[in-house]
Amino acid sequence: MQPQILPSRAALVDRIALQFEYGQNLIVLLGTSGLGKSYLLETFITDKYNDFNKAFVQVTAQMTDIQLMSELLEQSFNAPLIDHSLSLSENFYQLLQQQACGPCLWVLDNARHLSEELQVELELLAKNSPSTLYIMLAAQSKLAFTAAINIHLEPLNQSESKQLMSWYFSDLPYDEDPVYQAFIAAAQGNPNLLLSWQATEHIADVVVKDKVSWRLHLLILMLIILFLIIGLLYKSDMTQWWQQYYQQAEPEVLTTAISVKQIQQPLATASDNSVITASPNLPASTVELQTPKNDVPAIMQSLTAKQATSSSQNAPLVERKVLATQQHSNISAQVESKTLTGNAWYLQQPETNTVIQLLAITQQQVSAEFISQHKLQKVAHTYQTKRNNKTWWVVTLGSFTNMNAAKLAMNALPAEVKVNKPFYKKISKIKQEIVLVDQ
Repeated sequence: MQPQILPSRAALVDRIALQFEYGQNLIVLLGTSGLGKSYLLETFITDKYNDFNKAFVQVTAQMTDIQLMSELLEQSFNAPLIDHSLSLSENFYQLLQQQACGPCLWVLDNARHLSEELQVELELLAKNSPSTLYIMLAAQSKLAFTAAINIHLEPLNQSESKQLMSWYFSDLPYDEDPVYQAFIAAAQGNPNLLLSWQATEHIADVVVKDKVSWRLHLLILMLIILFLIIGLLYKSDMTQWWQQYYQQAEPEVLTTAISVKQIQQPLATASDNSVITASPNLPASTVELQTPKNDVPAIMQSLTAKQATSSSQNAPLVERKVLATQQHSNISAQVESKTLTGNAWYLQQPETNTVIQLLAITQQQVSAEFISQHKLQKVAHTYQTKRNNKTWWVVTLGSFTNMNAAKLAMNALPAEVKVNKPFYKKISKIKQEIVLVDQ
């Protein structure tokens, strides 16, 4: 027998004993199936009236009135001679005259199986017994007694339900677990239902389809082809840009060198009608300069204009090169700034922050498919913990400094994610669970 008893049940045992002491000899305990009437009867007959002769009978549908009468009298008297032709009360009176049994306590469970004749006999003995006789019965509904006190057995409240389960189960989930809370609410304070808890049967399972749709395969293939095309176009544009840059820079240097050489040629021997021309071997980009004799300012002006035009053409190319270099440096910085993942990420978060737990599963592959299925790669994180000697992967969303932000994020979740009943959890609680992995 379980030595512990809940506070409400202990108070009811004291109340029943008090009713007997006030002079009420017949009490009926009423309550639906599974509320613990039998347990309370056993506690009462064990803890109360230790100096009484006690009789406890579990009434069944197959038990006859003679069998029940024999059980009660044999447990109350020492080797009684029972006359089956007499009633229960007549045998009781006759045995009292033969031997003194002292005060008696009769407790009958499943009293709904009592016949009407036995109910009349029990009520008659409770009223007219020459010695002290306390009779206590348990039934699911009222019996045909006229002077009995009916005491109703109430269901357990939520705190007592959890306390009762903690006596029988050593590895219960956390109070915040939605499956555990739903089980407590569904039991409605019935001890019989509460003690039917099976941890392996109350795990939130996520159904993942084994076969991926062909449309998803097609979409992935199209995305891969699109990325390849973009990469090729980018590479082609960069190659063309470098070629244009070097092709324009080299002729410009050559043209400038030729022009300077032409300026340095002797101008004094040239006639007024002479023409300065480029050598036949010069590139086609070299422009003929026709100037009067000794007209050096005109030559310099022509060269300056040409160099300015070349600089204005090359300016966009240089600017593009600088932008490309800056873009490359930004990409490198993003690659180097890797963020923490897994348990390490949670250990760096403030303990007062709040996350939204989306999933708890014993299969890591299922958690990864869950994140990929709902496109949560940028906002979801996963940590490992231990429950019931198993490794769990728990998927959470965000890290919120206040509950208002967490509630907004909760409301924004899609219906497919809300099916798993996500709930809020403190970072401090997660850090306690992470410690279990390191131990």
